[in-house]
Amino acid sequence: MLFDTHVHLNITQFDEDRQEVMQRAKEAGVEYMVVVGFDRQTIPKALELAEAHTNIYAAVGWHPVDAIDMEEKDLEWIEELASHPKVVAIGEMGLDYHWDKSPKEIQKEVLRKQIQLAKRVQLPIVIHNREATEDIIEILKAEGAGEVGGIMHCYNDSAEYVQECLDMNFYISLGGPVTFKNAKDPKEIAKLVPLNRLLIETDCPFLAPHPNRGKRNEPAFVKLVAEKIAELRDISFEEVSEATTNNALKFFQIKE
Repeated sequence: MLFDTHVHLNITQFDEDRQEVMQRAKEAGVEYMVVVGFDRQTIPKALELAEAHTNIYAAVGWHPVDAIDMEEKDLEWIEELASHPKVVAIGEMGLDYHWDKSPKEIQKEVLRKQIQLAKRVQLPIVIHNREATEDIIEILKAEGAGEVGGIMHCYNDSAEYVQECLDMNFYISLGGPVTFKNAKDPKEIAKLVPLNRLLIETDCPFLAPHPNRGKRNEPAFVKLVAEKIAELRDISFEEVSEATTNNALKFFQIKE
Protein backbone atom coordinates (compact mmCIF):
# COMPACT_ATOMS: atom_id res chain seq x y z
CA MET A 1 0.00 0.00 0.00
CA LEU A 2 1.36 3.39 -1.07
CA PHE A 3 0.45 6.98 -0.21
CA ASP A 4 1.30 9.67 -2.79
CA THR A 5 1.39 12.76 -0.59
CA HIS A 6 1.53 15.37 -3.36
CA VAL A 7 -0.31 15.15 -6.68
CA HIS A 8 -1.73 17.69 -9.11
CA LEU A 9 -4.46 15.60 -10.71
CA ASN A 10 -6.47 18.83 -10.60
CA ILE A 11 -4.63 20.50 -13.49
CA THR A 12 -5.28 20.44 -17.22
CA GLN A 13 -2.60 17.85 -18.09
CA PHE A 14 -4.98 15.17 -16.76
CA ASP A 15 -8.24 16.45 -18.27
CA GLU A 16 -8.38 13.83 -21.04
CA ASP A 17 -7.58 10.68 -19.03
CA ARG A 18 -7.91 11.46 -15.30
CA GLN A 19 -9.95 8.33 -14.53
CA GLU A 20 -7.50 6.06 -16.37
CA VAL A 21 -4.60 7.65 -14.45
CA MET A 22 -6.38 7.00 -11.17
CA GLN A 23 -7.07 3.40 -12.16
CA ARG A 24 -3.38 2.83 -12.96
CA ALA A 25 -2.49 4.26 -9.56
CA LYS A 26 -4.84 1.81 -7.88
CA GLU A 27 -3.33 -1.08 -9.84
CA ALA A 28 0.16 0.03 -8.69
CA GLY A 29 -0.93 -0.15 -5.05
CA VAL A 30 -1.51 3.56 -4.46
CA GLU A 31 -4.31 3.61 -1.90
CA TYR A 32 -4.17 7.26 -0.80
CA MET A 33 -3.40 10.60 -2.44
CA VAL A 34 -3.42 14.25 -1.46
CA VAL A 35 -4.38 16.57 -4.33
CA VAL A 36 -2.80 19.98 -3.87
CA GLY A 37 -4.65 23.13 -4.89
CA PHE A 38 -2.50 26.24 -5.21
CA ASP A 39 -4.55 29.01 -6.87
CA ARG A 40 -8.12 30.06 -7.73
CA GLN A 41 -8.42 27.49 -10.52
CA THR A 42 -6.87 24.42 -8.90
CA ILE A 43 -8.28 24.64 -5.37
CA PRO A 44 -11.93 23.94 -6.36
CA LYS A 45 -10.82 21.01 -8.52
CA ALA A 46 -8.78 19.54 -5.65
CA LEU A 47 -11.86 19.66 -3.43
CA GLU A 48 -14.02 18.16 -6.16
CA LEU A 49 -11.70 15.17 -6.50
CA ALA A 50 -11.44 14.72 -2.74
CA GLU A 51 -15.22 14.79 -2.35
CA ALA A 52 -15.69 12.23 -5.13
CA HIS A 53 -13.19 9.64 -3.89
CA THR A 54 -12.95 8.12 -0.41
CA ASN A 55 -9.16 7.86 -0.23
CA ILE A 56 -8.31 11.18 -1.90
CA TYR A 57 -7.73 14.24 0.26
CA ALA A 58 -6.93 17.88 -0.47
CA ALA A 59 -4.44 20.54 0.53
CA VAL A 60 -5.31 24.17 -0.18
CA GLY A 61 -2.92 27.09 -0.36
CA TRP A 62 -1.21 29.67 -2.56
CA HIS A 63 1.88 28.95 -4.64
CA PRO A 64 4.82 31.35 -4.21
CA VAL A 65 5.29 31.90 -7.94
CA ASP A 66 1.82 33.47 -7.98
CA ALA A 67 2.15 35.31 -4.66
CA ILE A 68 1.77 38.66 -6.39
CA ASP A 69 -1.76 37.66 -7.50
CA MET A 70 -3.05 36.75 -4.04
CA GLU A 71 -5.60 39.10 -2.47
CA GLU A 72 -6.93 39.20 1.08
CA LYS A 73 -10.16 37.58 -0.10
CA ASP A 74 -8.14 34.59 -1.31
CA LEU A 75 -6.60 34.17 2.12
CA GLU A 76 -10.06 34.39 3.71
CA TRP A 77 -11.32 31.78 1.22
CA ILE A 78 -8.51 29.37 2.09
CA GLU A 79 -9.25 29.83 5.79
CA GLU A 80 -12.91 29.01 5.21
CA LEU A 81 -12.01 25.89 3.23
CA ALA A 82 -9.75 24.68 6.04
CA SER A 83 -12.83 23.39 7.86
CA HIS A 84 -13.77 21.11 4.96
CA PRO A 85 -13.63 17.48 6.19
CA LYS A 86 -11.36 16.39 3.32
CA VAL A 87 -8.85 19.26 3.67
CA VAL A 88 -5.82 17.90 5.54
CA ALA A 89 -3.17 20.62 5.07
CA ILE A 90 -2.53 24.21 4.04
CA GLY A 91 -0.31 24.58 1.00
CA GLU A 92 1.54 24.38 -1.06
CA MET A 93 3.19 27.57 0.08
CA GLY A 94 6.80 28.68 0.24
CA LEU A 95 9.42 30.59 -1.72
CA ASP A 96 10.55 30.16 -5.32
CA TYR A 97 13.54 32.22 -6.36
CA HIS A 98 13.95 30.46 -9.71
CA TRP A 99 11.11 32.29 -11.42
CA ASP A 100 10.81 36.07 -11.14
CA LYS A 101 7.06 36.62 -11.47
CA SER A 102 6.58 37.51 -7.79
CA PRO A 103 9.11 39.71 -5.94
CA LYS A 104 10.86 38.02 -3.03
CA GLU A 105 9.39 40.31 -0.39
CA ILE A 106 5.84 39.63 -1.59
CA GLN A 107 6.53 35.89 -1.56
CA LYS A 108 7.79 36.16 2.02
CA GLU A 109 4.73 38.11 3.12
CA VAL A 110 2.35 35.59 1.55
CA LEU A 111 4.25 32.72 3.16
CA ARG A 112 4.07 34.35 6.58
CA LYS A 113 0.33 34.99 6.23
CA GLN A 114 -0.32 31.36 5.29
CA ILE A 115 1.71 30.02 8.21
CA GLN A 116 -0.28 32.27 10.53
CA LEU A 117 -3.48 31.00 8.93
CA ALA A 118 -2.40 27.37 9.39
CA LYS A 119 -1.77 28.02 13.07
CA ARG A 120 -5.24 29.56 13.45
CA VAL A 121 -6.94 26.54 11.88
CA GLN A 122 -4.46 24.05 13.37
CA LEU A 123 -3.53 22.29 10.14
CA PRO A 124 -0.01 21.33 9.01
CA ILE A 125 1.64 23.05 6.07
CA VAL A 126 3.19 21.93 2.78
CA ILE A 127 6.34 23.82 1.81
CA HIS A 128 7.53 24.49 -1.74
CA ASN A 129 11.18 25.52 -1.86
CA ARG A 130 13.22 26.43 -4.90
CA GLU A 131 16.59 28.07 -4.35
CA ALA A 132 15.41 29.69 -1.10
CA THR A 133 16.24 27.27 1.72
CA GLU A 134 17.83 29.66 4.22
CA ASP A 135 15.04 32.24 3.88
CA ILE A 136 12.37 29.55 4.26
CA ILE A 137 13.93 28.10 7.41
CA GLU A 138 14.31 31.58 8.88
CA ILE A 139 10.61 32.34 8.28
CA LEU A 140 9.43 28.94 9.56
CA LYS A 141 11.33 29.51 12.79
CA ALA A 142 10.23 33.14 13.17
CA GLU A 143 6.56 32.26 12.64
CA GLY A 144 6.63 29.22 14.92
CA ALA A 145 5.64 26.80 12.16
CA GLY A 146 6.73 23.91 14.34
CA GLU A 147 3.48 24.36 16.27
CA VAL A 148 1.57 22.73 13.38
CA GLY A 149 4.45 20.96 11.61
CA GLY A 150 4.64 20.33 7.93
CA ILE A 151 6.18 18.67 4.91
CA MET A 152 9.26 19.79 3.02
CA HIS A 153 7.73 18.84 -0.30
CA CYS A 154 9.94 17.19 -2.92
CA TYR A 155 13.04 17.89 -0.83
CA ASN A 156 15.94 18.50 -3.17
CA ASP A 157 18.42 20.36 -0.99
CA SER A 158 21.60 19.39 0.80
CA ALA A 159 21.68 17.25 3.92
CA GLU A 160 22.88 20.11 6.12
CA TYR A 161 19.34 21.50 6.53
CA VAL A 162 17.55 18.22 7.26
CA GLN A 163 18.00 18.27 11.02
CA GLU A 164 16.70 21.82 11.30
CA CYS A 165 13.56 20.73 9.46
CA LEU A 166 13.13 17.65 11.63
CA ASP A 167 13.58 19.77 14.75
CA MET A 168 10.67 21.96 13.61
CA ASN A 169 8.32 18.97 13.46
CA PHE A 170 8.61 18.62 9.68
CA TYR A 171 8.61 15.50 7.54
CA ILE A 172 10.85 15.11 4.49
CA SER A 173 9.13 14.05 1.27
CA LEU A 174 11.05 12.61 -1.67
CA GLY A 175 9.90 12.34 -5.28
CA GLY A 176 11.21 11.50 -8.72
CA PRO A 177 14.63 13.19 -8.36
CA VAL A 178 15.76 10.44 -5.94
CA THR A 179 15.81 8.13 -8.98
CA PHE A 180 17.82 10.45 -11.24
CA LYS A 181 21.30 9.15 -12.03
CA ASN A 182 23.16 12.36 -11.16
CA ALA A 183 20.99 13.45 -8.21
CA LYS A 184 23.46 13.16 -5.34
CA ASP A 185 21.57 15.12 -2.64
CA PRO A 186 18.22 13.28 -2.80
CA LYS A 187 19.99 9.92 -2.63
CA GLU A 188 21.91 11.06 0.44
CA ILE A 189 18.68 12.35 2.02
CA ALA A 190 16.93 9.03 1.33
CA LYS A 191 19.49 7.28 3.52
CA LEU A 192 19.75 10.02 6.15
CA VAL A 193 16.15 10.81 7.13
CA PRO A 194 14.75 8.60 9.91
CA LEU A 195 12.28 6.17 8.39
CA ASN A 196 9.50 7.44 10.67
CA ARG A 197 9.85 10.98 9.23
CA LEU A 198 10.00 10.07 5.54
CA LEU A 199 7.22 10.55 2.96
CA ILE A 200 6.99 9.86 -0.76
CA GLU A 201 5.30 11.73 -3.59
CA THR A 202 5.19 12.22 -7.33
CA ASP A 203 4.35 15.94 -7.67
CA CYS A 204 2.70 14.72 -10.86
CA PRO A 205 2.59 15.69 -13.68
CA PHE A 206 6.07 17.03 -12.94
CA LEU A 207 9.40 15.31 -12.16
CA ALA A 208 8.65 11.83 -13.44
CA PRO A 209 11.07 9.25 -11.98
CA HIS A 210 13.50 7.18 -14.02
CA PRO A 211 12.89 5.45 -16.44
CA ASN A 212 10.00 7.81 -17.27
CA ARG A 213 11.98 11.02 -16.86
CA GLY A 214 10.82 13.67 -19.32
CA LYS A 215 7.35 12.15 -19.63
CA ARG A 216 4.19 13.17 -17.83
CA ASN A 217 4.38 11.95 -14.25
CA GLU A 218 1.44 10.18 -12.60
CA PRO A 219 0.64 8.70 -9.16
CA ALA A 220 1.38 5.10 -10.22
CA PHE A 221 5.03 6.11 -10.56
CA VAL A 222 5.34 6.73 -6.81
CA LYS A 223 6.10 3.00 -6.63
CA LEU A 224 9.38 3.70 -8.44
CA VAL A 225 10.28 6.27 -5.79
CA ALA A 226 9.61 3.78 -2.99
CA GLU A 227 11.61 1.08 -4.78
CA LYS A 228 14.61 3.39 -5.16
CA ILE A 229 14.51 4.43 -1.50
CA ALA A 230 14.38 0.76 -0.50
CA GLU A 231 17.44 0.07 -2.66
CA LEU A 232 19.35 3.03 -1.22
CA ARG A 233 18.52 2.10 2.38
CA ASP A 234 19.07 -1.61 1.76
CA ILE A 235 15.65 -2.55 3.11
CA SER A 236 12.59 -4.11 1.50
CA PHE A 237 10.12 -2.25 -0.68
CA GLU A 238 7.38 -3.42 1.70
CA GLU A 239 9.12 -1.77 4.64
CA VAL A 240 9.37 1.54 2.80
CA SER A 241 5.77 1.44 1.57
CA GLU A 242 4.41 0.52 5.01
CA ALA A 243 6.47 3.14 6.86
CA THR A 244 5.77 6.01 4.46
CA THR A 245 2.05 5.19 4.31
CA ASN A 246 1.77 5.05 8.10
CA ASN A 247 3.75 8.29 8.38
CA ALA A 248 1.37 10.04 5.97
CA LEU A 249 -1.75 8.72 7.70
CA LYS A 250 -0.37 9.99 11.00
CA PHE A 251 0.76 13.34 9.60
CA PHE A 252 -2.55 14.10 7.87
CA GLN A 253 -4.53 12.63 10.79
CA ILE A 254 -6.37 10.21 8.53
CA LYS A 255 -8.05 7.28 10.21
CA GLU A 256 -8.22 4.10 8.11
